[in-house]
Amino acid sequence: DAENSQPSAPNGTPGTHQGAAIVSFAYIGFDAISTAAEETKNPQRNLPLGILGGLAVCTVIYVIVGIVLTGLVPYQELAVADPLSRALEIAGYSRVGWLVALGAAVSMATVLLVFQYGQPRIFFAMARDGLLPAWAARVDPKTRIPWTTTLLTGVLVAVASLVGDAAETYDLTNIGTLFAFALVCAGVLVLRVKEPGRPRAFRVPFVWVVAPLGIAACVFVMLGLPPLAWGRFPIWE
Repeated sequence: DAENSQPSAPNGTPGTHQGAAIVSFAYIGFDAISTAAEETKNPQRNLPLGILGGLAVCTVIYVIVGIVLTGLVPYQELAVADPLSRALEIAGYSRVGWLVALGAAVSMATVLLVFQYGQPRIFFAMARDGLLPAWAARVDPKTRIPWTTTLLTGVLVAVASLVGDAAETYDLTNIGTLFAFALVCAGVLVLRVKEPGRPRAFRVPFVWVVAPLGIAACVFVMLGLPPLAWGRFPIWE
């Protein structure tokens, strides 16, 4: 009835803004695809297709699942670590919820592997450009992978996972990654001015529109993160 009904956005625009800032964590892994550019056949074609295609498919899935969940159970019940399996359990599908929880645990391992794949290659590229010590650019003579940075990343992630708080880690990851994306957009514009004749394997259509919009979008989403994340942001960076 009208007395018990609730608005579709009970927390209003600020709540939606904060939710968008938090959920941006789910999209961070797509940039890891770009780190495989040197190991990809025809990267000029395949990387944009992989990144943009993956973003499109996953966004549609996220929206559909979100609509189904909020229609299945009250949104207050979804403030848990496993909202999908929790919703199924409340709806009376406990066994299906267990299967979903198992799938989530397995998929989480694959997500972690993607992150572990990308970060060592970023360190490798930085070392090759002289931004890190030369040992970070060493590759295994047989497998041709950057083994030193792979081991270092694995150790650092393992230690951080033992002591880090999950919620605060998500916030710091979000604000750091969004800031990095904004810097990339700004860097593209700076290079277009300072080095207009630079060879460009990847080109951005309408760069003077896309890049500023990218910066504005990243900063806007960052503003939805809690004050604690902003307070730790200078140290984190």
